[in-house]
Amino acid sequence: MSALGTRTRLGYSLGSFVTGAFGTVPGLLLLPYLTDTLAVPAAAAGAIVLLPKAWDVVFNPVAGRLSDADLVRRGSRVRSLVVGGLALAVTFAALFAYPGFGSVGADSAYVVAVFFLCATAFAFFQVPFNALPAELTDGYHERTRLTTWRIAVLALAILTSGAVAPAIVNGIGGVAGYRAMGLFVAALIVVGTVSVVLSVRGVRIGRPKQPTPTWRELLATMRRWRSFRLLLGVYFVQALGVATLLAGVSYVARYVLGDADLQPLLFAGFIGPALLVMPLWDRVGRSGGKLTGFRIATVALAAALVGLAFARVLPSVAVFALVALAGVGYAGIQVFPLALLPDLITEEERRTGEARAGVTAGVWTAAEALGLALGPSLFGLMLSLGGYVSGTDAMSATQPESAVLAITFGFSVVPAVLVVLGLPLLRRRLFGSERARGTGMDGETDTEQVIGA
Repeated sequence: MSALGTRTRLGYSLGSFVTGAFGTVPGLLLLPYLTDTLAVPAAAAGAIVLLPKAWDVVFNPVAGRLSDADLVRRGSRVRSLVVGGLALAVTFAALFAYPGFGSVGADSAYVVAVFFLCATAFAFFQVPFNALPAELTDGYHERTRLTTWRIAVLALAILTSGAVAPAIVNGIGGVAGYRAMGLFVAALIVVGTVSVVLSVRGVRIGRPKQPTPTWRELLATMRRWRSFRLLLGVYFVQALGVATLLAGVSYVARYVLGDADLQPLLFAGFIGPALLVMPLWDRVGRSGGKLTGFRIATVALAAALVGLAFARVLPSVAVFALVALAGVGYAGIQVFPLALLPDLITEEERRTGEARAGVTAGVWTAAEALGLALGPSLFGLMLSLGGYVSGTDAMSATQPESAVLAITFGFSVVPAVLVVLGLPLLRRRLFGSERARGTGMDGETDTEQVIGA
């Protein structure tokens, strides 16, 4: 069960079009949609972006237990993938459909309600999607390879959705632009859902284990499972940092660089390098270990973000060079935690004899969703503190110097601090030692000690 075929790797990875689109586009466009189309005040808009995704913190672990139970009954997680992915496509298109109720309060309530539905549908897709790597293969390096494929496709999905979606909005303009963008992203979600379902149907995932009997036992496991809690904490704060950065792209293009048409280029400059450096990160993980690669990627991303604090005075070439360096680091902080997670799950399932993949993926997804939701909210708070002027026509608003400064620091310094917060946890080597291990005929190591003390 160690080696996977190209069809399975590619098909599974194409599911990243679902996670990439939903994880990116609301972070990029929902806040500007609220502040500059619905005229919602910045602080309130930040809360609207946060509340529905905060629901994931509660619901995603539930979705994980449901997915584990479905696996035991049916031997497959396909049903949850299909229902979640297709429901997400429909609700996402509705999210940007612009209700036009005639009042800011009613329009805001509509967005909140539909975003709640989006978050729920996404949980039913993403939780089993994140659980699958631990079940598709038990090979240590094969999991890294599968993750690099997944993140490479994720980069393509983020690049496609994150660059094309704003281009559609800006090209068509107004309400019609947001509606067309919603339909485009919904189509990407359908393609990703169908691809991953077709690729994993019929793939043997080993003998299903019994799900955790009670929530009390599960909570006890999480309290003991130190290595998972540490990895989750690092991933959360770094997801928060990246989400804060992405929320600022539209504002940086307009008010710091002075050209709204640079938004797709900025986004492409950040995400594009991931398509090129995945073989590099795979090699780093094989030679120096996953934790070492994780540290290197963290430092690279943080250093680039600090440099972007001077974007207003730097030449454009230097700005885009720093954005590309940040993209290289971003690729690494995506690959290595997701490559470590299946190893942690496997060791915990061996210890307990019970299914952990679904519920662990649920907790992981909840933390990721909270980080992605808090990022735009944090950036919205920065806008509010800076005195950002909301309105119905983004291009006609003149922003005070304090707002431009808040945009600059919210895009650079704040994300850099959040990204670096994970480094002390990675230095403590609380994931156990990356010892020399026996190798099989394919040159892959047998296992890695990753369970914390």
